[in-house]
Amino acid sequence: MALFGTDGIRGLANRDLTAELALDVAVAAAHILVETNPDKSHRPKAVVGQDSRASGEFLEAAVVAGLTSAGVDVYRVGVLPTPAIAHLVAESGADLGVMISASHNPAPDNGIKLFSRGGGKLDDAIEKAIEARIGEPWERPTGDAVGRAIVDESARERYLTHLLSSVKTPLKGLKIVVDCANGAASTVSPEAYRRAGAEVISIFDAPNGWNINDGCGSTHLEQLRNAVLREGADFGVAHDGDADRVLAIDADGAEIDGDVIMTILARGFKASGSLKANTIVATVMSNLGFFHAMKDAGITVETTAVGDRYVLEKMIEKEFSLGGEQSGHLIMRDFATTGDGTLTALALAQEVVKSGKTLQELASAMVRFPQVLVNVKDVAKDKLDQSQAIKAAVAAAEAKLGEHGRILLRASGTEPLVRVMVEAQSDNLASEIANDLAKVVQAELG
Repeated sequence: MALFGTDGIRGLANRDLTAELALDVAVAAAHILVETNPDKSHRPKAVVGQDSRASGEFLEAAVVAGLTSAGVDVYRVGVLPTPAIAHLVAESGADLGVMISASHNPAPDNGIKLFSRGGGKLDDAIEKAIEARIGEPWERPTGDAVGRAIVDESARERYLTHLLSSVKTPLKGLKIVVDCANGAASTVSPEAYRRAGAEVISIFDAPNGWNINDGCGSTHLEQLRNAVLREGADFGVAHDGDADRVLAIDADGAEIDGDVIMTILARGFKASGSLKANTIVATVMSNLGFFHAMKDAGITVETTAVGDRYVLEKMIEKEFSLGGEQSGHLIMRDFATTGDGTLTALALAQEVVKSGKTLQELASAMVRFPQVLVNVKDVAKDKLDQSQAIKAAVAAAEAKLGEHGRILLRASGTEPLVRVMVEAQSDNLASEIANDLAKVVQAELG
């Protein structure tokens, strides 16, 4: 079984993801790092950070031990968002970045994300090479050849400076509620919005090691909605545990998801001339209403498989400037090498100020189609594309929907199931078609 998933290594801390595994991964990464280092005149350098999970403390210690024992100098930056690590790697010219986080997962989980030189995520080939080298015999350095561990006390301020460099329109007059998910956002996001000029009310900003994502953050928007309505705020934003994504709540309490945020930013960037090739990158799971909104705005959409790494690959390949997912993971390549929830929220707030409109008014550019997702479990997902009966059922359903709906059948990457997604003009029609197709999939592949 592969160690690396679509976003690094992840599992139950101290059970699946142990200190021993973290140390071994760090040593193997160091070996690959040394061998591929184009500049042999300096000792390899790594930036290591973590989110607020208690398990991050022993995992960070193990990673630092592994890297330094293999001759890498490590700059420890403490609790910071994942995009901060990516930025600091690029800014400092480091050879490697390590972020210890399980993103939006509950506190008992944790993970290891690796960044290459320049702040990009490692490609599949390098991840496989690291995996293959775990546990191999090696010649250990001694004396002054071992690495050093340095606490980088200026990292947070440098990251804040980077975030604020994206702000061309001050946020004066805006009242924003920010849900920090008791995670890494607590260290920087409220301060970034305040320095940008907004009045900020911060909630779930007191991490204790165990309360990250616990009934709060981008996967639990109820408390943010309540706070926005109670405070009479212009809108609220919610981050996940490592602050690489953001969702919003408008002044009326309505949810603003990643598709709506992408719609607003794409239209704003096009108006300012900063949307390269008038194109945005999105995944196949974006709502049909998003595609219609982009067509109405004269903006081309390039689609990819689900996963921010695929969005980023397409953006790099064709030099596009904006892309993202419905989950609120947006990438603004003029400012970052990965998704950054705080950066995205700053851009969204600036669009509100520049336009002179409310977030509700900006969001009205996209009309969401009702979407129904049915998981068909315990089926032979690898035979999905071979069934003529399934293809015929999908074709008949697509003919019924016409231009006013969409169907997507997708095999899960991690479980023996097929996801049936249907969008239509009504919930009833979407549910009817999704359930009918699910029965066909079950009959054919079960």
